[in-house]
Amino acid sequence: MTTLLPRETIFLAHVPDFNRTRDQFDHSDVCLLYREPAVQDFLLKPLTKLPKKAAASQTLREIEQLDPKNAFFALTSIANDSLKVVMGFRFREDPNSAEKIITGWCSEALGNPSDRETVDYQRRKIHISTFGLFSLASVYDRDWFFASNNLAEIRALLDRADGRVKNAKDTLDADESYRTAGAHLPSSYAASFYLQPKTISERLAALRAAIQSSGAPNERLLLEQVRSISGAMYFESGKIHDLLFLGMPKLEQDAALSRSSLALGTKETFFYLSMLLNVGQKIDALNQAAGIGGAVQKFFQTFSDSGITADDWKAAFGVELGSLADWPSKATWPSLILTLPVIDMAKASKIVEAVTHADKNAIWMQTEKDRVRYFSMPSPATLVAITPTIALSNRILIAGFDPVSIEQAIERDSSGSSELSNSQTYQTAAKLVPSPTNFFAYIDAALLYSRLDASLRPMLLMASAFMPGMTDSVDLTRLPAAEIITKHLSPIVSSQRYDGDGYVAESVGPITLDQSAIGLAILSGVGAAARQKASGSLTGWGSSTGSPQPSLSPPSTPNPAPTP
Repeated sequence: MTTLLPRETIFLAHVPDFNRTRDQFDHSDVCLLYREPAVQDFLLKPLTKLPKKAAASQTLREIEQLDPKNAFFALTSIANDSLKVVMGFRFREDPNSAEKIITGWCSEALGNPSDRETVDYQRRKIHISTFGLFSLASVYDRDWFFASNNLAEIRALLDRADGRVKNAKDTLDADESYRTAGAHLPSSYAASFYLQPKTISERLAALRAAIQSSGAPNERLLLEQVRSISGAMYFESGKIHDLLFLGMPKLEQDAALSRSSLALGTKETFFYLSMLLNVGQKIDALNQAAGIGGAVQKFFQTFSDSGITADDWKAAFGVELGSLADWPSKATWPSLILTLPVIDMAKASKIVEAVTHADKNAIWMQTEKDRVRYFSMPSPATLVAITPTIALSNRILIAGFDPVSIEQAIERDSSGSSELSNSQTYQTAAKLVPSPTNFFAYIDAALLYSRLDASLRPMLLMASAFMPGMTDSVDLTRLPAAEIITKHLSPIVSSQRYDGDGYVAESVGPITLDQSAIGLAILSGVGAAARQKASGSLTGWGSSTGSPQPSLSPPSTPNPAPTP
């Protein structure tokens, strides 16, 4: 398939076998969870609110009938502010049946064309359909279907497909960046993509120069160093695997991930992260950067006022940032901590003291216990008690929002034992990805869901009692039991390493780490829209004609502190 595309191709997405991918997805953990009778019963009401699925089911049947192989979409050129794209796939049906199905898809997606014409080229008939300012050229070549928004691209593709172009060095398959990126992808996958950022980075650099942007020089240099980006997704044993490759020189020198903060984990740790983050290397640039938030600017300005330099930070702390979240079964909310290894306690103390003096209105209390210094700042009473706390020993800095969890973490650091690293769940999950060199993340999805269910289910049921409108879309009394959900939730684990000529990031789970982040972003947007709609309905509740009604709008108050 890559022999059909020009060497200068900028972006390529590839699905080798749609029907095989769909079958693998049907046997994945997330699909088995969806098919649980209790889950189907819970989703029955919200699914009835969706548009009818007849059209989607018909399209899936037609795809199964065509049995598309090597489906691809490629951006081949960005010239004169014009994008040139080509797409295509092989089909199993006879050309006449395939043409009927594909023509139906085009009509459904684009509508009826305002103009049609046919161009003969090398015993092939290229059909050109015009939709306003957009034209689509398509052609059938034996059992292949090709389409493009540019007639010349279709002709060039046919020349390569029919063997009229003999110079194989002009195809994407011969491009060194593409071959290097492809060497890191699995031999079999459900879907993949490839991006050559050189053209885009050059255009962005020209744009910055034209508008005289004040972007940081090291950011431009980093962008120019990226040679290629590629990724793939595949299924294995019901789990989803994804892999991302970033071809570029190694950024970290003489540093490797030790996951030393793993010793702070417990049997109730549902989240663990360890990554290399050289704050000292970036502190000067961040201090001078324009456009960052006021609180962050004040933070770095405090360093400058206290005479703290990048070299001071490098001498005080190591480069491995750790983060853990615990959720005991009797706790309403989880506790989160951040960690940094300490190299020089005296210099680290100077930096922590500067942080606590960044806000002159904040009152920090200092205590010392067993040669560990504690800094804590009581916050006003809110729904969730928050007490920012920093603990500093000669080995580690631990920061969080709960002084009890901070002190317990210091005790675990002293003992050196780790319930998390010794657990079978963590050990099995960690073996699913290669050993990391600069990033590692672990999420116990089953533990997290069971704690969320225990904390939020009573609140949701109470909310539905006071807001009957919620039951129009979902019946919360039919929410499946936690154990029905958790039996399909294995841990999500992710690692990143440098492998010879670039960074390779891999993630495994019922959904992957990247998919989790995208899902959270979507849910956050939906939640924000729902809150806005609910707020609007409450505000206008007493405004109908007739006798005045009391407004349910709450008085204007500052936003509460975020839940840790």
